[in-house]
Order: sequence, then C-alpha cells, then structure tokens
Amino acid sequence: MASKVGSDNRELMNEQEIASVYASMRSEINQLHSKMTELEMEVSEHSLVMEAIRPLDPSRRCYRMIGGVLVERTVKEVLPAVQGSRDGLQDVIARLGELLEKKKKEVAEFELKHKIKMRRAVDGEAKNDAGRKEGSAQGVLVGPASYPGEDIISES
Repeated sequence: MASKVGSDNRELMNEQEIASVYASMRSEINQLHSKMTELEMEVSEHSLVMEAIRPLDPSRRCYRMIGGVLVERTVKEVLPAVQGSRDGLQDVIARLGELLEKKKKEVAEFELKHKIKMRRAVDGEAKNDAGRKEGSAQGVLVGPASYPGEDIISES
C-alpha cells in the first residue's frame, strides 16, 4: 500500500513539473510578444520623428536625447542617427520574431509529447457564465452628469 502511494506521488510530481515547464514556456512566449509590441511602438515613434524633421532645413538646430542627456545637433546630423536607430530596432524585432516562432514550435512539440490540451469554454457554458455574471452584478445607478457650479434645470 505504501509503495502505491509513493508511485502516485511521483506521478503527481511529474505532472506538476510538466505543468510548471509548460507555464514557463507560455510565459516566455507572452514576454516575447510584449517586447515585440513595445519595440514596434518605438519604431513607429522613430518614423514619426523622421517624417517631422525630414522637410526641415538640414542646417536647422535640432535636439536629441542621448542616454538621458539632451544634445543640440543639426537636422542633417540627427536624421541619419534616428534612421539608424529605427533600422536597428527593426532588426531586433525580426530576430525576436524568429525566436518567437522557434518557441511556438517548442511549445507545440511539448504539447504533443505530453498530450497537453487547453480547455476552452463551450459556447453554451460561456453564455451561462455571462448570464450569471449579469444577474449577480451589483451597481450604482447614477443620474445625468453635472459639473461643479452647474445647476440642473428641468423644464416642466
């Protein structure tokens, strides 16, 4: 009897380890997604800056933040630097995309190897849950918004 309990505990521990590894793999994928999104926003900002300063006179004074220090340069000097930064960010995004695809393949292989299936809510269950949430929700009914000092006048 004791040996049976010990083997059940080992199997349970093994399942816990598998779940832990799977969760960490999914977490890595989510982190890669968020980092790529953050970098894509930076690329967008760099592009906006380039569009704004491109039509300006190349000898015009321009300021650029370098390592937390605001530095005075000319448009002619800043434009190539901003473009280089944007291109570097795009290269990093491309490498992160390749790494993301590799991680997704690893997760898919891990799911197949350990027969992991994600539970999805059935449409009927989702509707029932939504109905329960609506019925049990408590709220406060508020009248029309008014600003301080503004009187609400009703015409009767």
